[in-house]
Amino acid sequence: MGRSVSYPSGAVVAFTVLEVEDDDDWDFEYEWLREDLRERAGQAFPSLIAHDGWRGREDRVLMRNAYADFGVSVYAGLVAVWIVERDDGAYWDADWRTARSPRAQRWLSQIASRFEALFGDYVCLGHMSNGEGVYAKRVA
Repeated sequence: MGRSVSYPSGAVVAFTVLEVEDDDDWDFEYEWLREDLRERAGQAFPSLIAHDGWRGREDRVLMRNAYADFGVSVYAGLVAVWIVERDDGAYWDADWRTARSPRAQRWLSQIASRFEALFGDYVCLGHMSNGEGVYAKRVA
C-alpha cells in the first residue's frame, strides 16, 4: 500500500481500507462506511454528535463535540479516520476560547490510543520523498 490520503494537520489518525469490488458500488460502500464510523464513534465517545461538514475539500466531518471534529478522508481505497481540534468560527468565538485549546489537546491526548485501536487496521510508518505513504498492518 503506497498511497497517501489527506487528513487535517494535528489530527489523531487511524488508517483502514475501503474495499469495493465494483466501482458502481462505491457510493453505497462509502455511505455505509460513514454510518458505521458515526455509530462506533458515538458509542466510544458519547460527547460526539452528528455533524455534516468539511475541513478543506477532502476531509469530511461526520461528528463533533465542544472540542473536536471527527471525520473521514478517502483516497483510492485508503481511509484516514481522524479526530482533531475544531477550527471553525463558532469554536474560536466562544467566550472561553483561551481555555478551550489546552482542554481540547488534553482530551485528544487522552483518547488517542483508544481511538487508534478502535478505528485503525494499519499504521503509517512514514512517507517517501514523493509523498507516498508506507503502511503496515496493525498487530493486535
